[in-house]
Amino acid sequence: MRLKVLTAEILHETNTFNIHPTTIKSFEDRYLLDGELAIATRGDLNTELAGLLDVGGDYNWQIDHVISAAAGPGGTVTRDAFETLTAPLIAAAQGQWDGIFLMLHGAMVTDFCEDGEGEILARLRASAGANIPIAVTLDPHANVTPKMCDLAQILVSYTTYPHVDLRATGRRCAELLQRTMMGEINPVTLRAHRPMLEEANAGRTDLGPMIERHAMARACEARKGVYAISVNGAFPCADIAEVGPTVLVTCEGNTDANQSIAETLADDIWDRRFEELNTYLSCSEAANTAKAWKGGVGPLVIADYADNPGSGAYGDATNLLAALLDAGIKDACFGALIDPKAAALLNAQPVGSEVTLDIGGATAPQLGGPPLRLTGRVKWTGEGHVVGSGPMMDGLKRDFGQTAVLEVAGIEILIVSIAHQVLDLKQFESFGINPAEKSIIALKSMQHFRAAFAPLAGRIIVCDSGALCTLDYGSLNYKNVTRPIFPLD
Repeated sequence: MRLKVLTAEILHETNTFNIHPTTIKSFEDRYLLDGELAIATRGDLNTELAGLLDVGGDYNWQIDHVISAAAGPGGTVTRDAFETLTAPLIAAAQGQWDGIFLMLHGAMVTDFCEDGEGEILARLRASAGANIPIAVTLDPHANVTPKMCDLAQILVSYTTYPHVDLRATGRRCAELLQRTMMGEINPVTLRAHRPMLEEANAGRTDLGPMIERHAMARACEARKGVYAISVNGAFPCADIAEVGPTVLVTCEGNTDANQSIAETLADDIWDRRFEELNTYLSCSEAANTAKAWKGGVGPLVIADYADNPGSGAYGDATNLLAALLDAGIKDACFGALIDPKAAALLNAQPVGSEVTLDIGGATAPQLGGPPLRLTGRVKWTGEGHVVGSGPMMDGLKRDFGQTAVLEVAGIEILIVSIAHQVLDLKQFESFGINPAEKSIIALKSMQHFRAAFAPLAGRIIVCDSGALCTLDYGSLNYKNVTRPIFPLD
């Protein structure tokens, strides 16, 4: 008899300091797909859905995929959006199922509830019953709550940052669901948490302590009754009571030995909380480094860590661009600057024309810098459709909305209408910018850009422009986190 599995994907990473609510249109701007269309467009790429389908095909599951929805990181999810997205899942859960598989982020905050994923799981349990196995994939920037662990037997996070193992994570999680549905295992997920806003390096896995932690996790997974260990760096831009790094052990039974694995790894996160890998330059320091860059070994890549749309920053900070212009930097590209008004104005001009206009700095000039009055030449205009080619985005689509490229004093500035962090070369190349041929590449991202840009970079530096995702946490108005907490206290 075929096993019947209900599946859904609802993803959001909520920056509670972002003043713009996340609405249903926010999901439509990224993707909001019914089950059949989601499988057709995302079912054979680097997605958790593809991993789920791989395993479902191996075991001949009868899969009913209800929805795939994701919005770019931003402000709290509105009740209307939450109800619209979850209603078809909760209704479907009233049927007869052998298991449920969810693809969630783990850091969703709504305008009525701090724990969005916990709320989804609670409603699902009320609809589907207490005994049906529920498996969940998570982003390692999840703020995992006790409620989530109580309501889902299986929780498995990606093991990489940049996130290149989404499909593999889907497979790992689905295999555990198969074993649970067949009665081979009876898992629970244990949790350890430390009073920190985030792991010292936001969970970075290409260098540093997380490499050792994951090696230990994989070794412990070889023990009898230990099925998956997830190390979550957390998402610090969520001002909620249960923010912070967690270690999850999906295992057979709530035993002291299994809990000890989680506590040992969590202790290591706490003990090494001062071991930062990045040196965060000011914008002027980054510009001076660019001015001294000789090239010849690949471009200098400058990442504006604080204005990363991938963490809910507004993406319109101008401090770094202003510093590069003041330093006379040429043969450079900069992007993506989120400014729908400027993008629309430039799209109304002929390519090749000279234009004077204000760009950026519209949302919170006190954080990342005020609007810049610039004169430049229009080099590209149109709709910002991108199909990725790199390790994270290969074959996946993104839409920048109305888009333009403005060249100002030797810097090609990518100006877009829909916020996305830069993590793929195609996000420049699709609009006539060849980053590999530039001396300087300035982009808005924290870590994900490294997957595609590190292979061509001569050097990578990181700056803090003072924008919404600044590392100066004391400058943000935290009200709801449980105190004391590091590094605020």
